[in-house]
Amino acid sequence: MENDRFEIAGRAFRSRLIVGTGKYRSFAEMARALEASGTEIVTVAVRRVNLSDKSKESLLDYIDRSKYFILPNTAGCYSADDAVRTARLAREVGLSNWIKLEVIGDEKTLFPNNFELVKATEILVREGFVVLPYTNDDLISARRLVDAGAAAVMPLGAPIGSGLGLQNPANIRILREMITSVPLILDAGVGTASDATIAMELGADGVLMNTGIAAAEDPVLMAEAMRHAVIAGRQACLAGRMPKKLYATASSPLEGVVR
Repeated sequence: MENDRFEIAGRAFRSRLIVGTGKYRSFAEMARALEASGTEIVTVAVRRVNLSDKSKESLLDYIDRSKYFILPNTAGCYSADDAVRTARLAREVGLSNWIKLEVIGDEKTLFPNNFELVKATEILVREGFVVLPYTNDDLISARRLVDAGAAAVMPLGAPIGSGLGLQNPANIRILREMITSVPLILDAGVGTASDATIAMELGADGVLMNTGIAAAEDPVLMAEAMRHAVIAGRQACLAGRMPKKLYATASSPLEGVVR
């Protein structure tokens, strides 16, 4: 597994777990959770970060940029124009030219607006951004995003922050089979370690999560659990599970047994 690298847009990472920075009880707790998770990519909501007043505390003060790759996200944007402006701001202040692109279409469910998402992806790719769009688990939308130049496809497993786990595993399997030119990263809905493992067993290249760690009773311990869960799921996927059978098969061969 040492050589099993996770690659996005030509950049290789060892960890396949991407972790968000919101909803922690304190910045210090967030920093401990990031360390325990083993992640190398950390998402930061551009609109929720203090980028102007250097005299005030910021979560960026708690992220070691020599250790973590910052992936800005456009959380809170409801149109392509708004998301594009937010991405440009992230690049201008030196965060990154990579962007986790979110364009929300419904305030209650936080489901993505895929029409605006494709539009924003096309604009940002033309401007030299590496775009990782958060989308629903729909094959047609995923294909349009790939055609628009997305560097990865990030389907939801369940609504953001719900912790429901994968609601449509068949859709993830279909996406894995049909989307092969870019990484497939499960984004949203993970509530516990088994959810992350299942996503990886289904063939996801990586898992992105925030609330599943930050809202746990012990976020640092949960971050460590998620680290192991992603590794276990990846190993199981590569190993190939045994076929499912309706009836029992003896674990010990019966040939040569004296009766």
